[in-house]
Amino acid sequence: MALSAKQESILNFIRDFSQEHGYPPSIREIGQSIGISSTSVVNYNLLKLEREGHLERNPTISRGIRLAGPAAARPNHSDDRFRVPLVGTIVASKPMPVPDDSFADIPQDMVELTRDIVRPQEGLFALRAKGDSMIDALVNDGDIVVMKKPGDVHNGDMVGVRLKDKNETTLKRIYRERGRVRLQPANPRMKPIYVNPANVEVQGKVVAVIRQMAA
Repeated sequence: MALSAKQESILNFIRDFSQEHGYPPSIREIGQSIGISSTSVVNYNLLKLEREGHLERNPTISRGIRLAGPAAARPNHSDDRFRVPLVGTIVASKPMPVPDDSFADIPQDMVELTRDIVRPQEGLFALRAKGDSMIDALVNDGDIVVMKKPGDVHNGDMVGVRLKDKNETTLKRIYRERGRVRLQPANPRMKPIYVNPANVEVQGKVVAVIRQMAA
């Protein structure tokens, strides 16, 4: 039985995670890797993979997942490619109300990457940029930005932020200044945005940009 893109992503993540850490991932970590917050949805796909012989699971121990059959025989990083979920859009212009598909829990599609673009890691997801406020940072309208769920964010990082008071999102460089946050566009025709730090929620930090070439 052919695997779905989601199931292929689960197997690839289990393989990569186990290789990197020396133990298999948890159900929650698998869900985070493919952009699904519901553990029941992840468990449903794991059950299907187990029934098809791709996994073995030991319910009596924590992280009791291991690859089996053809999945276990497949070498790590066999073609140096992996996938991350494309979960929606983000505006690279003036802040705009959050669209229905922005930062959605369920991926619209998957974006294929190679390890020379970005290292496989937990918390990666992709968004399609709309607008031209970051053109000098080589992010054009329609490009795909690969993001990492925020950990340490430093001044000058390109981030996706939500302005809580109006539930608006935007893609900008962030600078924390005394008593305020400056969201700086990379377009000389546009002015920075100054906001109260309490009004800013960083939702992802850009780690790679996939250019969309005109036909």
